[in-house]
Amino acid sequence: MDFSINPKQDLVVALDIGTTKVCVLVGRKNEHGRLEIAGIGKVDSEGVMRGVVSNIEKTVRAISDAIDLAQRAAQADFQVAHVGIAGQHIKSLQHRGLLTRDNLHTEIGQRDIDRLVNDMYKLVLPPGDKIIHVLPQEYTVDDEQGIVDPVGMSGIRLEANFHIITGQITATQNIVKCVERAGLRVANLTLEPIASATAVLSEEEKEAGVALVDIGGGTTDITIFKDGIIRHTAVVPFGGGVITKDIKDGCNVMQQQAEKLKVKFGSALADEVYDNRIITIPGLKGREHKEISEKNLARIIQARVEEILDYVLWEIRRSGCEGKLIGGIVLTGGGALLKNIDKLTEYHTSLSTRVGVPIEHLAHGYSDQLSSPVYSTAIGLLLKGIQDVEEGKVRTQHVRQPEPEPEEVFDDGPAVAEQPSNQPSKWYEQIFQKTKEWFQAEPDSEF
Repeated sequence: MDFSINPKQDLVVALDIGTTKVCVLVGRKNEHGRLEIAGIGKVDSEGVMRGVVSNIEKTVRAISDAIDLAQRAAQADFQVAHVGIAGQHIKSLQHRGLLTRDNLHTEIGQRDIDRLVNDMYKLVLPPGDKIIHVLPQEYTVDDEQGIVDPVGMSGIRLEANFHIITGQITATQNIVKCVERAGLRVANLTLEPIASATAVLSEEEKEAGVALVDIGGGTTDITIFKDGIIRHTAVVPFGGGVITKDIKDGCNVMQQQAEKLKVKFGSALADEVYDNRIITIPGLKGREHKEISEKNLARIIQARVEEILDYVLWEIRRSGCEGKLIGGIVLTGGGALLKNIDKLTEYHTSLSTRVGVPIEHLAHGYSDQLSSPVYSTAIGLLLKGIQDVEEGKVRTQHVRQPEPEPEEVFDDGPAVAEQPSNQPSKWYEQIFQKTKEWFQAEPDSEF
C-alpha cells in the first residue's frame, strides 16, 4: 500500500497541546518539497499545567475548538493527528545496545538495526514510566567506531549508543484520551523539542553543535545537537508563566513600597525615586490598577530569565558538550518574543544566540502569522508527521478535502452524462431521445 503524500489531495494534521495554547495545523508538501499550510486553529489552553494535562474537560474543549477552526479554514474534515508531548515528567537516559550477528559475510541490513532498536524498548524502567523515543546516535561495527549508518557494512558485532526518552504512562494516556474525546485518533506522539528543532535548526547548526531552547508557557525544553546527532534532551519546569507570575508579585511589592514612600517622604520624593516611565497594569475586576516603573519591570523579567538560562547552562555541562557548541544557542517558543532576550542570553552564557522562527520550510506566500516562534513546535510536528507518512512509519488515514459539489444546471430535459473524450459521441441517440420526449410531453399538438 502506498502511503506517500499526494500533493493535490492528502493533508496531514499536527496538534500542539501547550500550557498557554492549543494549536492545530493542517498542511502538505507541494511539488517543490515546501510546506503549504491549509488551515490554522489556535485557542487558549486552560487545562494544561507545565505541559501536563491537569483538567480533562477543559483540554478536550480547547482541542475541539482548535480542530473546528482548522477544519473550517482548510475546508476539510479529518480524523487523525500527529500530536506533541512535553512536560516536566519527560526524562532521558543513555544506553548501549549490542547485537551479535550469525554470518560475517552477509551485509548489515535495516532488519539488524530494527532488532537493536527494538531491544531498547525492553529496558526495565521505574514504575509508571514508558519509552517515547529511542534515538540511535553512533554505531560500532566490530572495532570500527563512530559510524553513522552501518547499513551495507560487514561485521559480526554491531553496537550502538542510544538516547532514550521516557515519560509517565499516565501523562501519555491523558493526552491520548483528550485527543480521542475531541474526535481524533493519535497517529503518533513526538517529543515537542525534537519537533521544534526540525522546524528552526539547519543541518549545519546540528553538525557544528547547537542548543535549542524552546521557552514555552509552562516549561523550557532543551535539545542539544552535535555532529548532526541529538546528544541530550531536558525539560526545565519554568517558562513564560513564571515570568508573568513574578511580574504580578513584583507589582504588588513595588506598589506597597511606593505607598510607604509617599506616606513617609511625600509624593514629590516618591516620584523622584521612581523617576522613569511608569507602566500601568490593569487590576482584577473591581480592583485598582497596579503601577510599576519600566526599570523595575525589566529587573524582574531579567532575574527570572537569567535563572532559566542558568538551568540551560547546567544541562549543557551535563551533556558533555560544554565548549563544543559552535552554533551556540537558538531560542524559540513564545518566551523568545521577549525584547532583547537574545542579547541577554549572549551576555549571560557567552554563547552566540539567535531567535529561531519556523519559516525555512514554508512555501512562498505563507501567512505572516506563522513567522512567529510561537508556531515552531506545531510546524515541526507537521514536518515530522509528513516524514513519517512518506516513510511508511505511520499507517494512517490521510485527510482529504471534500469533493466540490456539482454546479446546478438548468435544463428543460434530463441531464446527459458527459461522454469520455476517447469514445465517439452518439449524437443521433441524443436527437432521438429529445424528439421522443417532445412528443410525449405534447401529445395534443397540432401540425
